[in-house]
Amino acid sequence: MVDRLCDFVVPYQHALESEAGKRHLHLYLVGLLSHLGRKNAETIAAFVDVERLVIQEFIGTAPWDHRPLLTVLVGQVVEKLGEPDGIIAFDPSSFPKRGTHSVGVKRQWCGHRGKVDNCQVGVFMAYVSRHDHALLDFRLSLPEDWARDAQRRAACHVPPEVQYHTRYEQCLEMLDAWGEQVPHGWVTGDDELGRHTRFRQALRERGERYVLGVPCTTTVRDLEVPLPAYQGRGRPPKPPWQSVTAWRQALEPEVWTRLTVREGEKGPVELELVTRRVQTRLERKRTGPQEWLVVTRHPLADDSMLETQASREACEQDARYCYRYYLTPTPTHASELTEPSLAELARVITAGGCIEASFRRGKSEAGMDAYQVRTWQGWHHHMALTLMAVWFLVHETHRGQQLTPALTLPQVRYGLSMLLLDVFCTPGVDSICRQVQRQLLRNELARFYHHRTRKCIPPRKLRREIQ
Repeated sequence: MVDRLCDFVVPYQHALESEAGKRHLHLYLVGLLSHLGRKNAETIAAFVDVERLVIQEFIGTAPWDHRPLLTVLVGQVVEKLGEPDGIIAFDPSSFPKRGTHSVGVKRQWCGHRGKVDNCQVGVFMAYVSRHDHALLDFRLSLPEDWARDAQRRAACHVPPEVQYHTRYEQCLEMLDAWGEQVPHGWVTGDDELGRHTRFRQALRERGERYVLGVPCTTTVRDLEVPLPAYQGRGRPPKPPWQSVTAWRQALEPEVWTRLTVREGEKGPVELELVTRRVQTRLERKRTGPQEWLVVTRHPLADDSMLETQASREACEQDARYCYRYYLTPTPTHASELTEPSLAELARVITAGGCIEASFRRGKSEAGMDAYQVRTWQGWHHHMALTLMAVWFLVHETHRGQQLTPALTLPQVRYGLSMLLLDVFCTPGVDSICRQVQRQLLRNELARFYHHRTRKCIPPRKLRREIQ
């Protein structure tokens, strides 16, 4: 497996220009796939036995472009997982932070913790097929106050051409960049994206079929409800506007349809749905287009459908069920869209859970959230290498399942980490002395830094000349 990792990085190394970058790319991937608990530049450098500043400069400030790596990644994912009715899923992911100096950090909604907190937010694009799922691309969500602050931009090396964009605009940018190359039949996202009528309109203009979550406060007009007879005077009667919550509460119990979404580890994963043709509202209470409203529910005791909550209005619950709301376009005379089946809608809705599973893979197995970088380049470099590491694990898992169907991705990562431990950790007097010396020098540098920030002369307890 270690040899296959060396072969795996070759096309990515060809995408980089410098020889040092090609070498450090492999070493950083080794660190991400290792047994380390905190997979940041310092611990990875100690594991692969190189100087800490070398890895920190490669990941944090070196001017290499991460986009060619994503081009190679997308090509491999499409070749392995691509299918005509695949699903492109968009979803923000938050990374809690304590300080205020990391690029894009701000007190904002943190889905990871389910509350407003100090964090960075990245917008990710994933591909979901019947075979598996993988993350393809990402954008760092730069808050508007950050985009206007020249001092903080300069401190974090934010490129001059980077401006403030809403998260749904970033999703459209990624869709335009990869939509033709990635075969797909659907686009999906959570309520943070679906609440924007402009985003849904942009997808309709591109001819995309979508299933987007909407908040429980969304206002709709039921177009299938019986209307009172027209009396011949005044305007013809129309259905009243009401929130999706009020509409759902008026439903009869027998209208729900139960479907088996997939086979889970604890048994079949079931979901209940109901659909209705509705009319939505645009900004400033303008009448919007006709769309299908899809409402799902599952028992509160069923933890197989739990997802990270994108916002406070993402879902609601009563004594028995948890409810979520989605919108999907209706067929029109100008389009060739057909009305989707309930099974197809359920398949697309569960793709949101797949992208959450991709985040869990990255954060638990490849150190996606373990970075300690503050710069714009450092964040993008780390994320690109994390996506590569997870994709290698997905590929190896599929390979191993041909012989052992019950094999899981965490088991593959654990086995690979043991092999890497045998390759890179060679206990000996020289290596132990180097590790201890590096830690002592690291502690000395930290003491010097803290004394300098307090504008006092630091004591010199170690000889810096020791090599």
